[in-house]
Amino acid sequence: MTHLPYIVGAYAVFAVVLGWDYVSSALQIRRELRIARQRAARAAARPASRDASTELSR
Repeated sequence: MTHLPYIVGAYAVFAVVLGWDYVSSALQIRRELRIARQRAARAAARPASRDASTELSR
């Protein structure tokens, strides 16, 4: 009786989960960076306020 199929399967599942964790993290980082760049571009394109108040506008 050999345990080879079980061991190979366990390593395969580990590799798949590890790969998915890497890919999903990389995609999330790319998405957040894209959102931050878009937010910065909108803020730069917005006309400057006439008063230098730090109060939030509605």
